[in-house]
Amino acid sequence: MLDDLFVAPDRGEEAGVRPSIPFDYLSVADELHSGRIRVSADTFAAEYREAGLDLATEFVALLDQAKLALAGEEPKPKEKLPPIDPESIAVELGLNRLMKVTDFGRVRRSFAFANHPDRVAPHLRQRAMIRMQVANMLIDEAKRRAQAGARR
Repeated sequence: MLDDLFVAPDRGEEAGVRPSIPFDYLSVADELHSGRIRVSADTFAAEYREAGLDLATEFVALLDQAKLALAGEEPKPKEKLPPIDPESIAVELGLNRLMKVTDFGRVRRSFAFANHPDRVAPHLRQRAMIRMQVANMLIDEAKRRAQAGARR
């Protein structure tokens, strides 16, 4: 690669075409070998494992699709994602029925047991976090209304 950089362009090539950002490859190589840039082996290993898991999962999915295509079978339908809209979550929580103030803790715990981001697949964690936030907000509001109704 360095040989290609140092070879003068032929007269037949356009001499005006150059990279818009100058890049000094030798200074970058010098910086990397100087020891001023340090990368922890543990950090590097963790990043490598994390990236490898994502790639391995993607590779397995692609391999499964290829096997199905070669066998002439239809691929599996896309996974149905759990809803994140407040109305669906409220129905799932059972907030449409009357509850005692003491029941909200049980509802919160059972929802968290099934939907907490630490308990779902990695590709669903962001969605699970949103679902937990919405559920907690809905439960808190329903609990406030139930407490206000109990005081009357």
